Amino acid sequence: MPKPLLVCSVLIGLLLISCQRATNKNTETLIDDTIVYETKDLVIKKLSNHVYAHTSFLITDDYGKVACNGMLVIHENKGIVFDTPTNYKNSLELIHFITDTLKSQLVAIIPTHFHEDCIGGIKAFEKYNIQTYASKKTIKLLENNGEKPSQSIKEFDNILTLDIGNKKVHAEYFGEGHTKDNIIGYFPEDNAIFGGCLIKKIGASKGYLGDANTNKWSETVRKIKMRYPKAEIVIPGHGKWGGTELFDYTIELFDLKPTANNKTNN
Repeated sequence: MPKPLLVCSVLIGLLLISCQRATNKNTETLIDDTIVYETKDLVIKKLSNHVYAHTSFLITDDYGKVACNGMLVIHENKGIVFDTPTNYKNSLELIHFITDTLKSQLVAIIPTHFHEDCIGGIKAFEKYNIQTYASKKTIKLLENNGEKPSQSIKEFDNILTLDIGNKKVHAEYFGEGHTKDNIIGYFPEDNAIFGGCLIKKIGASKGYLGDANTNKWSETVRKIKMRYPKAEIVIPGHGKWGGTELFDYTIELFDLKPTANNKTNN
């Protein structure tokens, strides 16, 4: 082959490979998953440029030792946390990691629902005067359970948007599922969603249903999927994170299948 044609063929080949990689980057879930902090009580992994998952552990009667996830967003040396680690000590670890290692200021803690795996370390955040934001539904359920929320909690209805540097972090209620009050967190810059216990890892069981609305669960997750069909990072309340396949798995897990007793004749 003449040398000019050979060079041209090589260039075309490199261009095609580059285009294929660009396509893959836009269609595949890209998660870094690097451990940046680890003790026996707390593991923190960096998932993208600004998003971290923090995992702590809760001892339960029914399920033994359970790993519980939360999300941390860092931008321009400001931080927002969704769900506290499971207790005061673990929460102090997370706060010190953010302030001492990441050299960032925590500006908000947002529990996604009223269960212990979301609020177990709230007193540690209050100690450092970190503002808590909670939905009115969450505050009401805490009060119903005899847990008096701090007077400093700022409440919101169904949607909360906070500034983090020059970017936005969102919290939103889509409907009932794991609990009546479950919300999700979203950081558009990294297209990352924290689903909390509303979203299940692949292969998970239905788990604790004591406060659940299983009739509405799939419908609620469908709304989230419709709003964020191209989410690249989806973090469940327990277990391994991934992409939108977690939406699909959760929808199928709680989907109401028609039976002989509830079919209608048309």
